[in-house]
Amino acid sequence: MVGRYTTQSLAASSFVVNLFNVVILCAMGFSYGLTPLIGALFGQKRSDAIGLTLRAGLIANVIVGVLLSALMLCAYFFIERMGQPDELIPLIKPFFLIYLAGLVPMTVFNAFTQWSYAIKNTAMPMWILLGCNALNILGNYALIYGHWGFPELGLTGAGLSTLAARVIAPVAILIVFFTRADYRGYREAFLHGGPIPAGMMERVVRTSWPVALQMTFETGAFSLCAVFAGWIGTISLAAFQIVLVVGTLGFCIYYSVGTAIAVLTANEAGNGLGRACRRPAFDGYVVMLFFMSLSSLIFVVFSRQLMGLFTEDETVLSLATSLLFPLVLYQLGDATQITFANALRGTARVMPMLWIAFVSYILVGLPSTYLLAFPAGLGVYGIELSFSVSLFLAGGLFLAAFLKVTRGAQR
Repeated sequence: MVGRYTTQSLAASSFVVNLFNVVILCAMGFSYGLTPLIGALFGQKRSDAIGLTLRAGLIANVIVGVLLSALMLCAYFFIERMGQPDELIPLIKPFFLIYLAGLVPMTVFNAFTQWSYAIKNTAMPMWILLGCNALNILGNYALIYGHWGFPELGLTGAGLSTLAARVIAPVAILIVFFTRADYRGYREAFLHGGPIPAGMMERVVRTSWPVALQMTFETGAFSLCAVFAGWIGTISLAAFQIVLVVGTLGFCIYYSVGTAIAVLTANEAGNGLGRACRRPAFDGYVVMLFFMSLSSLIFVVFSRQLMGLFTEDETVLSLATSLLFPLVLYQLGDATQITFANALRGTARVMPMLWIAFVSYILVGLPSTYLLAFPAGLGVYGIELSFSVSLFLAGGLFLAAFLKVTRGAQR
């Protein structure tokens, strides 16, 4: 919707969204540490411990949200030094601040979402997110273009609409948690379960921060690619954003399957690590490969139609469609690394995720991106092509680590 307003708005939103994706995915990854802990407790039917773990997780997640907000506020004062086109700075700065305001509410929603996933109620957060997305679309229509008597605010209007959705989502999930009768056991422990037991907060943080850093390294590498694209120019940055969002249509499906893999693996791990934990991972990988193939087919057949939704600028559209091959190429790597990263997360043995992500995305991925984009002269095509390097490497290393952790005897 922003792309159909102006190409400059699309490019500016690309820069801000990709910059914030680093901290948003870091915060989301931190909340993922709750899934194996609560999932294992759910397998043991320990409602009281689940409520206390959720309380500890909520406190830890909000603290992380505040710290990440402070970090991004510092980054705000260096926007002009990040090498982006001068014409985009007046659009970037207000959009950046609006995005910043939604970060802490997201951490509240993240914590309760992972609790809901871990107790196998994946539908409730889904309906809340779908409802908020619908409101966001309506808000975009009203505030970007100035319909229904609202002012025409362009990119700033899109930011305000997104902020409203990110505030409504945690409010909605809190209302559900505190009112539904079947959540009473969790609610009583959350509110009146006494002090958080010694070691519980430490266990939450110990399980959460490696996942957070894994996602930070992964997202940080991809977001820095947007900075590289901005160095090339506004057209390249806009085209890069289109292809990235189209690719995210696949990524979101893969990560949904990955979350299910993590939950089911955690349920198995609640009764002890062993080869039984492998079944959800490899069954899930079959499902993942199906969706990966379907996504790739859709990208190939409908590439022009999908990318044409974002802009009518033929220069941008031509460049975006030329990136179809690297877009399709990295889908298998993305599906593989998501499968086995989440399987490993479900075992709660998450420390290997840290070094795997650092090696794959920082030590190997970023240099590959820079070399393919600039010394090799491939520009934004090289940036997209480099995604396959890091994703396939990460997928293989996550698989090896998962097999090592679950090499115990079958129950």
